Amino acid sequence: MIRTLIVDDEPLARRAVRAPLEAHGGFAVVAEAEHGRAAVESIAMLRPDLVFLDVQMPEMNGFDVIEAVGVEAMPLTVFVTAFDAHAVRAFEVQALDYLLKPFDDLRFGRVLDRVRRQLAEGGERSDRLRSIVATLGDPPRLVARSHGSIRLIPLDQVDWIAAAGDYAEVNAGGRASLLNESLASLEARLPADAFARIHRSAIVRLDRLTEVRPGAHGDALVRLSCGAELRLSRRYREAIDRYLAG
Repeated sequence: MIRTLIVDDEPLARRAVRAPLEAHGGFAVVAEAEHGRAAVESIAMLRPDLVFLDVQMPEMNGFDVIEAVGVEAMPLTVFVTAFDAHAVRAFEVQALDYLLKPFDDLRFGRVLDRVRRQLAEGGERSDRLRSIVATLGDPPRLVARSHGSIRLIPLDQVDWIAAAGDYAEVNAGGRASLLNESLASLEARLPADAFARIHRSAIVRLDRLTEVRPGAHGDALVRLSCGAELRLSRRYREAIDRYLAG
């Protein structure tokens, strides 16, 4: 049996997936989630083989769910979407399964056939999932988890990020939140035109810079609009100079 999770904020929409799914056989619905936070918890606890994931949900949408769980940890994902044709073409290009609301039995059956084949064949899906999130998951946000709660942090609210052991401390709007991700990993996926590494233990949002003061041995101090003062290492000076020159 293919253990399946259905995620949608609308009860009728969940029923529209569950009824034909059970009629086809070979699938066991292990849970339904009516919002993004419940979806994250269900994926972590139940580890389903498959998730039907509504893209457009309030507060925490389908892309936020993927960010919270982590692309590598996501089950095989079928997006359920009311997006327009442009977005649907993006799904098709990435060869990801999707259901465009409202969908019919024929389309649903074809999706299930693809699900069975993909689960049987295995293979790497994370790159395609990561690409579709980058293409359609706008605006970009970071997802911080602490004591069972989830905080969504829009990138345009981030002031700076500091290394904290195996974690990263995101400072945004006067509040610090821990991400279960290394600073190096964050640096690799943050937009280079908006963020820059200034030290082995710090990344700043460039438009928060208000002052750069020379220091000893080629190092410097940077001041941010939030009032924070951070060390700028000579090793990372080039990105800051390039931003200031532009």
